[in-house]
Amino acid sequence: MPDAVQQHDVFHYNQAAWDRQARADCEWSRPVDAAAIAEARQGRVLAKLTPGPLPAGWLDDALGLDILCLASGGGQQGPLLAAAGARVTVLDASAEQLARDREVAERENLALRLEHGDMRDLSRFADASFDCVFHPISNLYVPDVAPVWRECHRVLRPGGRLLASFYNPAVFVADRDPALMEQGLIRPRFAIPYADPAHLSEAELAAKRTRGEALVFGHSLAELIGGQVAAGFLIAGFHEIRNRSLIDRLLFDAYIVESID
Repeated sequence: MPDAVQQHDVFHYNQAAWDRQARADCEWSRPVDAAAIAEARQGRVLAKLTPGPLPAGWLDDALGLDILCLASGGGQQGPLLAAAGARVTVLDASAEQLARDREVAERENLALRLEHGDMRDLSRFADASFDCVFHPISNLYVPDVAPVWRECHRVLRPGGRLLASFYNPAVFVADRDPALMEQGLIRPRFAIPYADPAHLSEAELAAKRTRGEALVFGHSLAELIGGQVAAGFLIAGFHEIRNRSLIDRLLFDAYIVESID
């Protein structure tokens, strides 16, 4: 395995990468402002699985619910759900992401339980602990998503719901050569399931490490959707959007959509 991965296992490598991204004020590490918290306190569920709003009926009212925000630190989703009346636990691999949640909680006098850990291991939580698991796009940072689904199912109460989002795996297929993007060309290069450590050259991995980027894994739809069913979930809703924030970086995304269910 290339040096960039040999020196750190994937979890610790990505943990450090997200600490860096949080310190750099990336899009998903910017704490919500007081106006958003005030609006949420009126009972509006403003938390997002993707850049757009949740579909109607998915989580219209959070009042009194026990919600696990899974791998979703950053001062956004957890505080908004807590302001809307939920009892919120946030688990994230990045201490810096959790620090953003703590910042908002202290500023707005919100009760948040913050847990530092791996989304694949929820053993600190008892069976049937939560009414909802809120899981914005993040499982692309683990090599195997099956343990995430199994653990989510275990910690949810009967009738509870998993709200999870992920990229359409097709976004991982194309060569990311900037010259091709400038020409508006998409050249398939990678197979699905995709994995940075397996598919990128040592030079490409080194460049990614220099940029401070996390390692990513493009899981198949069988793993992303079929894996939920195998874990015991029933698929009760499915919604797709285009991610406008990615189109400048991933040409493929101008033609396909991002999935949430």
